[in-house]
Amino acid sequence: MAALRALEAAERLRSYTLAANELFITHSAVSHQIRQLESLVGVPLFVRTGNQMRPTAACEQLAASLRRSLRDIDEALSLAGTAHGSGGLPLELSVMTDLADAWLIRHLGEFTDSRPDIRFVLRRHTEMSPPDPAPVDVGIWHRPLELRGFRSLRLPGDMIVAVCSPELLTHFPSLTIETMQEGPLLHFESRSWKEFFEAAGSIYAEPPADVIYTDAGGLLGAALAGRGVAMIRKLVATPYLHSGQLVQIGDIEIPAHLSYWINWRDDHPRAAEIKAFSDWLCRQLDQALSDGP
Repeated sequence: MAALRALEAAERLRSYTLAANELFITHSAVSHQIRQLESLVGVPLFVRTGNQMRPTAACEQLAASLRRSLRDIDEALSLAGTAHGSGGLPLELSVMTDLADAWLIRHLGEFTDSRPDIRFVLRRHTEMSPPDPAPVDVGIWHRPLELRGFRSLRLPGDMIVAVCSPELLTHFPSLTIETMQEGPLLHFESRSWKEFFEAAGSIYAEPPADVIYTDAGGLLGAALAGRGVAMIRKLVATPYLHSGQLVQIGDIEIPAHLSYWINWRDDHPRAAEIKAFSDWLCRQLDQALSDGP
């Protein structure tokens, strides 16, 4: 079984190295397992082309059959869980921290109430680059997975607004778009305030920052703690604006330059359930963004 999984991954990824990374084994282990299979079937499964191992026609045919068989196994396991009242195996869901904390955790129950047959294990992700997709069923990240065999769908776009805590306004009561440059500004690693002030018709020279936040969840936390004014997505800011924990400064909005992408494997045995979740997510985000703060 280990050798068959190694072949399926190597054929799909067109790389022994990527297959080894996905399966958490060594490159030599993948090579050894595929040689075992070649001895078993009596035909070459990969041929070397330069520095790459290219699958043969026999390999592609075998890998396609393997994927169907592995899908049947996963479906059987899921059905076994459902038959015993456990509702099937949970889907591993990896989500960017800011989206998870500010929106998804608040609303995910609405989906699971409507689909009690679908359960999730939710893991928060902070890095800009996607994590290893092997243990993940569904990933919602800032970048699409550019790997063969994966589907990536861009979620509805968003706008950026300037927000701060009411506590900060007690120390800077005259804080407006025009005076904001004189107040404490929070700095995000992937976006400068320059674009925001240009949209407001102001000239801005980016000063050295005492602290630069590398993830939007940390930036949001600093704004809530009264550390300064932050540029935050409307989707993320809206619940806090409604509750009074944040206040919007001015009415300037600029497009968010980081998208959210939902990613899953094309041949996932539960692709229909994942697609149902993806469709629900897109509808809900469209509604949330149209409602606004």
